[in-house]
Amino acid sequence: MRRINKRLQSVFKKAVQGFQPPEDLTVSEWADKNRYLSPEASAEPGRWRTSRTPYLKVPMDAFNDPKVNRIVMVAASQVGKSELELNIIGYIIDQDPGSILYIHPTDGAAKEFSKLRIAPMIRDSPTLRKKVAEPKSRDSGNTILQKVFPGGILTLCGSTEAHALASKPIRTIIGDERDRWATTAGDEGDPWALARARQITFYNAKAVEVSTPTIKNASAIEKSFAEGTMERWCVPCPHCGEYNNIKFTDIRFDKEEREIQGYRSYTATDVRYVCPHCAGISKESVIKAKSRTEGKWMAENPEAYEERGCRSFWLNAFVSPWESWKTIIEAYLNAIGDTKRLQVVYNTRFGELWEDRGNLEDEGVYMSRREEYSADLPDGVLVLTCGVDTQDDRLQYEVVGHGHFGETWGIQTGVIMGTPDDPDVWCGLDDVINKVYRFEEGHGLTISTTFVDEGGHFTQEVRLACNDRFDKKVFAIKGSSGGSGVPYTSPPRRVKIVIDGKYIGRAWQYMLGVDAGKQKIFDNLRVMTPGAKYCHFPLNEDRGYNREFFHSLLSERLVYIKNRKNPWQWQKIPGHERNEALDCRNYANAAFAALNPDLDRIAKEIKSTKNKKKSNRQGLVEITQPSRRTESKSSNKLSKYYDGW
Repeated sequence: MRRINKRLQSVFKKAVQGFQPPEDLTVSEWADKNRYLSPEASAEPGRWRTSRTPYLKVPMDAFNDPKVNRIVMVAASQVGKSELELNIIGYIIDQDPGSILYIHPTDGAAKEFSKLRIAPMIRDSPTLRKKVAEPKSRDSGNTILQKVFPGGILTLCGSTEAHALASKPIRTIIGDERDRWATTAGDEGDPWALARARQITFYNAKAVEVSTPTIKNASAIEKSFAEGTMERWCVPCPHCGEYNNIKFTDIRFDKEEREIQGYRSYTATDVRYVCPHCAGISKESVIKAKSRTEGKWMAENPEAYEERGCRSFWLNAFVSPWESWKTIIEAYLNAIGDTKRLQVVYNTRFGELWEDRGNLEDEGVYMSRREEYSADLPDGVLVLTCGVDTQDDRLQYEVVGHGHFGETWGIQTGVIMGTPDDPDVWCGLDDVINKVYRFEEGHGLTISTTFVDEGGHFTQEVRLACNDRFDKKVFAIKGSSGGSGVPYTSPPRRVKIVIDGKYIGRAWQYMLGVDAGKQKIFDNLRVMTPGAKYCHFPLNEDRGYNREFFHSLLSERLVYIKNRKNPWQWQKIPGHERNEALDCRNYANAAFAALNPDLDRIAKEIKSTKNKKKSNRQGLVEITQPSRRTESKSSNKLSKYYDGW
């Protein structure tokens, strides 16, 4: 009789286990108390610590919020996104039993995940091991794709398994790697819609979507993210306190290049972060320490929480405790020139969407068409201009030669390191703009006009430096991206120079329609035959026209965005965040357009100089800003615009 009573007690005990109320724990608290990481599935086996990945706490605990019915996580690799799913599953099994459907891209992926991640988690977490029977026991209900526990069942399947998606009610649905799902489950339509339809009868249904992003405008997780609160993990700047999402565009680095048997490899050095608000420079260790202690999620669309009960999160690998910035940057550097490898870096490290280049050629095409210059200036160059892009830690420039019918020659490109408020930086630029660039015969040209971008954190310092170089025709410029309706160049205007709150004077400023300039650049780059509009580039190694230059030059494309006043917008191509080379070429071309010199007269004078006998005087052409086609053509006016003739 006692044996019968014990058996009955055992049966009733198992039956009522699923009806016990949950402890007063959130998912993160449950994980800290009960979850153990398995040695074959984790680099840091042992008890789970939410403090190790603090950015996962809010997404995990959103599962306990009765207002939230949907959680979306877009994440790079090596940030623990799978642990979000596993901790939610563990919490449900132990604390809030119910039906779970865990969907993977394929049935094979579901089986692999079950064996490598689900089974070890159950084995090594005592509270779960008590709830889920051993797979070898009779009628355990524990198979690779199905785990039965008191009060609920976990079913795993691939996104193509229509029968698993379209039958039986399910309270909780978890979708893993959503961007890699099949577009249809057999002939029955969208797998996610089929799965969500199974939740209709549950008032407390929850849906969790997790994925690494893939292709822009073809990404399922991108659309889901936009339907939620659109939150990003932000870290306070150690200098100004402003909260920023740590992005690749704000990471700076130096690099060392090696070439062995024709293969190049890169090592990143001095990797640091530049705050987009104050330009303060911080080390990786400082930013990651701030992330652990003061980081927080900040929403772009907070209304989605109340209106739709959807919280969405986007996370990259720059805050990962397991991935260093150095390895991320080196993966990027070594992928440049290989579109497929670069997409992997962009998706899995930067945690960003990839966008195809479209009909633009890649860097290799322009690298292969470079040509050897026998002197500073090839024949055909009639005028030199310079474009300068201003960054918080450097000036980047390009000297461009211009000839008849829009034909151009890249002459020199380079970087002058230092902040734009440092006089030594501008002395470095003086060396560029004061230089005499010579033809093979010995006569030469100086730079006629230089356009310097005044955007960024050093506007007033740029204006002051340009004003000090007015005699060299160095002008500050301000770009306007208002679409094709903005003219490429407009007459200059006088703007104030204010340093430390003190009025210094005025400088000349040109307004540029940068969109029109970019269109012209890419139109000309598509010309593949030397002559009108063709862009020449030097093969000479000391000129700076390497793969990175072309990677930066080809950094943007024109895309159509609906419901915009100006729907055609220039956007950076994923993996091409550095666009300084494109900007420098744009400014140099704009300087030539503003100068508008009489090229026929200049060509005549250059030809005349070449035919003269060698003398002690050096042939030097300097075309100053007022030299326009509308000026008087009388020969006695030439001395006003030329030196050394």
